[in-house]
Parts: sequence; structure tokens; C-alpha cells
Amino acid sequence: MMKEDNFKILDEIKKLNKEKDVVVTLSLGIGQDDNNVNQSYEYARIAMEMALGRGGDQAVVKTANNISYFGGKAQTMEKNTRVKARVKAQALREFMISKERVLIMGHKLTDVDAFGAGIGIYCAAKSLGKAAHIVINSPTSSIKPIMEGFINNDDFEASMFIESAHAKNIVDDNTLVVVVDTNRPSYTECPELLNMAKTIVVFDHHRRGNEIIENAILSYVEPYASSTCEMIAEILQYFDDGLKIKSIEADCIYAGIVIDTNNFTNRAGVRTFEAAAFLRRSGADITRVRKILRDDFKLYMAKAIAINDAEIYKKHYAISICPSEGIESPTVAGAQAANELLNISGIKASFVLTEFDQKLFISARSIDEINVQLLMEQLGGGGHINVAGAQLDKSINEAISIIKDLIDEYEKKEK
Repeated sequence: MMKEDNFKILDEIKKLNKEKDVVVTLSLGIGQDDNNVNQSYEYARIAMEMALGRGGDQAVVKTANNISYFGGKAQTMEKNTRVKARVKAQALREFMISKERVLIMGHKLTDVDAFGAGIGIYCAAKSLGKAAHIVINSPTSSIKPIMEGFINNDDFEASMFIESAHAKNIVDDNTLVVVVDTNRPSYTECPELLNMAKTIVVFDHHRRGNEIIENAILSYVEPYASSTCEMIAEILQYFDDGLKIKSIEADCIYAGIVIDTNNFTNRAGVRTFEAAAFLRRSGADITRVRKILRDDFKLYMAKAIAINDAEIYKKHYAISICPSEGIESPTVAGAQAANELLNISGIKASFVLTEFDQKLFISARSIDEINVQLLMEQLGGGGHINVAGAQLDKSINEAISIIKDLIDEYEKKEK
């Protein structure tokens, strides 16, 4: 009965907010196995962990073959306490001390947030005198200008950046693998490393989905955080009293926060600005960051075309196609175009489709009224309430039709 009503109790609980000066939400974990009570309990426990790991305010129903999500409309509340960050920082330090080598990797098509977070972990590892490498196979145009500051720089080792093949050759029992900006094994730069390494640590700010890195000995996933770089900036503050961050490293971590918050206009909380202040004190320079984040002309034009050709669906949804021909990182242009479309009055959500590497990428954005994460999860993707994405093996016309159907269904449920 509750499932048929889409768990209306979640909305009823939130109505208490209007009467009292507190934020009240409900999280439910439900497990179902018709033949085994103990298995139902285990499913319920996993479902509750997923509900809380995704930010709360939702119900998760898990069966043997399926996981269903309901609710999750409220913005994740920022936590004021830093106790968890301090504990995770000390745990990370202990794991690093016990290993000889640290391998760091983000997700495929590494973006500025994943790169900056990786730099932060690299800085922590080097402060302990550990051999450290960041795994990047094909740098995108968004991070190449930042990488150039480290390559052929006497302050950094030539082996700072390595490819997956090299990483698989050097990983052993004395290697710590740190995954940043994703908690999905298939999304990582080198998924094979997760099966080859015995000690894995995960830092991410994306909500958990059905697929997670299950064998991590330390998992710090906080959906409230604006970016993984914000989380790593906090970790560095508690990692070691003697830790010194070079200006170029601070620039990278600061850049990750700037990109993921869209210049501090999206998901930026008190701790976001505190992390930025720490990085500024460590030498991050706003002018340098702005220079390295500038777009090249072709990417800027692709973004402009996507905005100009956008279709407004049902008066409140912008759907567009970002051209990819001649663009080195069209997915970056698509994501930026999706952000820009939200600046149009009346637009509740934007969806920009980009063809790249024989796949179709969808960047979905919203401000506060639409949960684009729920929409993208139905396409096998995910993200946050207002920043999400997905990949499809469909034609552009098929994908647009699917997106419109999802919007129609979403509106029906909201009525």
C-alpha cells in the first residue's frame, strides 16, 4: 500500500518543518524475501544504509533482484561537526603509513574535481614519504592546462601520472588504492585495480547507487559536500600538523570546488567556504585558477550552440544537443551548457545530450524543484538532486523521447 502511494509518509513528515524551526525527514529501509526472514532483515539493513548514504529523506526497497527508490526530494543538510572528517583523516594516515605505495584514481574522463582531489591525496602521501602515483589514461582538455603545471616541474616526480597498464604492473600487497569522486567500480579509471589491491579507500560526494565499491576498508561518502575537493581539503587540515601544501596543489583543489559549485552558486555551504579559505591561506590564487579554467574557442562555441538550439519542453524543461565534432572534451561543454540553461527564467531542469566515444552522455541539472538524480537513475546513471548524468547506447532522438517520457511520469507522480 505504501509503495503504491509512493511513500507519501515522507512528504507528511516534512510538513512538520512548517510548524517547528527544525528540519525533519524520514528514511526507510525495507527488505523483502518471501522465503527467508533473516534474508529480508539483511536486505532491510542494506536498504537503510543506502537510504542514509544517499542523503536520507527517502525509502529504499530491496529484493533479491531489484532495488527501488522513493522520495529523496529534500536537499541534503550540511553537517556542522567535523568529527567524521577528523576520524577519516587519521584513519587514512594510518593506512598510508602501513603501505609502501599509494595509487590514486578518479573516474573515467577525469574532471577538475577528481583531479584536484587526487592531487590532495598525492600531497598527503608525499608528506609521509610514500611513493605515490595518479592514474590517468587520457587527460581531457579540462584538466590538461592544470596537468601542465606538474609535468616537467622539478618539484614533482616524472612518475606522478601513470596509465592503467603501469598501475596494474606495480600494484601489490603493500599498495594502498585511493578512489576519489566516484563510488562505482565500473566508473573508475582502472576497475581492475579494485580486484588486484587488498587495501582500498574511497572518497566521494555522490549519492550511492546500486553499484558500490564493496571491498573498501575506508569509505567516506558524504552527499552533503559540494565536491570531493571540499572533502579532501578538510582531510588535509586534520591529516598532519606538519603538512604543507604547495601553491599549485592548492590551486588544483580550489579549482575543483569552483567547478563543482559553479563558482560557489550551487551546493555551497558553510564548510565549502571554510575549505576555500583554508586553500587560499595555503596559497591558492583566484586569478591563476580562473586562467587555467578558461575554455578554448571551439568548446565555448559548442556550448553557445547548445544553449541557442535548446528546446523548451512543457515551459519548464530545457532539452538540447551539444555538438561534439572537433571538440576534445564535448562532455564538459555539455555540462556547462546545462548549467547555463538554468539561468533562463522559468526553467526548472535542463538536459543536454552529447555524443562522445560512441556513447551518448546526458548532463542533467536543476535548481531546487526537480530531482534530476531520480530521473537519471532510471537511465542507469545518478548523481545529486540537482546535478546528475547518465550514459546511453541510444540515438539522440530516442534519448530525447525517453527524457520527455521520464519528465511526464515525474510530473504525474508529483500531482
